[in-house]
Order: sequence, then structure tokens, then C-alpha cells
Amino acid sequence: MSLDGQQTKDVEQVLKVALRRKFQDYNPEPASMPFHTRLLGKDRLALYSFIHSLSTNFGTTIFEPVAVTIAKNKYKSAKSHIVAGEYIHEGALFEIQRIMDGLTTAATTPNKPEEIAAIRKVCQTGDVRKVRPTMVDLYVEDYEGNQFYFDLKTAKPNAGGFREFKRTLLEWGAAVLALDSQVKVNTLIAIPYNPYEPQSYNRWTMRGMLDLVNELKVGEEFWDFLGGPATYQNLLDCFERVGIELREEIDAYFARFNKQG
Repeated sequence: MSLDGQQTKDVEQVLKVALRRKFQDYNPEPASMPFHTRLLGKDRLALYSFIHSLSTNFGTTIFEPVAVTIAKNKYKSAKSHIVAGEYIHEGALFEIQRIMDGLTTAATTPNKPEEIAAIRKVCQTGDVRKVRPTMVDLYVEDYEGNQFYFDLKTAKPNAGGFREFKRTLLEWGAAVLALDSQVKVNTLIAIPYNPYEPQSYNRWTMRGMLDLVNELKVGEEFWDFLGGPATYQNLLDCFERVGIELREEIDAYFARFNKQG
């Protein structure tokens, strides 16, 4: 299974809308860079600034809606930007801290099935605490009732942040289980592409904090999980076609900067 005709159209429409909306809203920072401008030209500097600006919110404006569009064909439900829950029981909070302490001191190694099983045992014990966990970037549920909560990260996330990433994943699980202790909950980090290709993704910085089998999906593995085999390649083709279709529009947009005084 890969992207069908309608999905391809929908994905390409998402890309066109996102890019055109960015053109409308984008205003380059009025920084004076006289040497760069004379060497490279205003249009190239504007393009560089635009790419940097687009990259900072690529996940929200492009990857999240594209992921939902793809997953809707394969899954029972697919949503973006949702809340996993607002309450966690004290028993689960204590268990999360115990897990984090073990991982931080290297007394234990990551094992997500065991961690979720431990949280499940105490997920509704103790007083209820109101919490504000990080927003879930992508949620999908399959027809067997398995729920997947994804935190989409940049291609090269800061290695120092994985401790907090792990805590977020555990808190999502606890918040979901606080509502229903029997839910088949899975919480994961997703990285939309591998910046090291053709080499495999450099996962060593995550080892010791994340269960690399059960808590991480990168590039092709992530997109094919959402849409089936060949989805990643189909998606790259969609991006390429949209880029070709809008090339004249893109060139005309940046050519304006050379005409400005």
C-alpha cells in the first residue's frame, strides 16, 4: 500500500497552500548585511532567510497536516495537535520519576513495554494532579484499538533534550491511562527525514534514554508506518512535483527583492 491518487492530490494541495501562505505572511528581517548583499544579491539573501524561516515551523505547517492526510486512509483516526490528557495520578508520577532516575544514572536501560506496564499498574492510584503535558503533534489509532502519540522532532534534535523528550512520552502515557487503564497506548518520537542519508541515522545520542525499537521512528520508517510500503518515496515525489509546478511562482517572488531599492 502507498499513496493513492486522491491522497497524492491532497498531499500536494497541502504543500501548495502551505507555501503560498508562507509567501503571503513572510517578511524578511530588516537586517543590514551590505557585504553579503553585494556579494550574493538581495534575492539570494531573501531566499536563504525564507528557507530558514520555513524550516523552523516545517513540522507544524507541512509535516503534521501531511501526516494526517496520509494516515487517514490506513487508520481509524488521525489528528494533529491534540492533548493527551490533563490529569495524572500521583502513583504514576512517582513511577515516572523512578523510571527517569534509573535511566539518568544508567542503573536501568530503556524498555518501553516494561515502563508502560509499570505505569499502568499505578495509573489510577493516589491523588489526581492536574498537569500540562506537551501538545501531541500527531495522533493515530488503528482498527485494533492501538493508539500512537507522536512527538515530531527536527532532523537533528539537541542530544541534551532527550531526557525531557523521554519524560514527555511517559507523561503522555500516564495521562492517557489515567482516563482508561486498559488503553493500548504507544508514545513515540518521530523524525521526518534522515539527514545522514545514505548512512543510517545516528542514534547513539539517544541510546540510554529512548527505547530505539519502541520509541523512535525516522524518515522512511515513520512515513511507511503511516501509509504503508513506498509511502516515503511517493511523498518525496509529491514534494518534487509541487516544486516544479511552482518554480516560476517561487522565482518571481524572490526576484522582487532585487527590484527593491
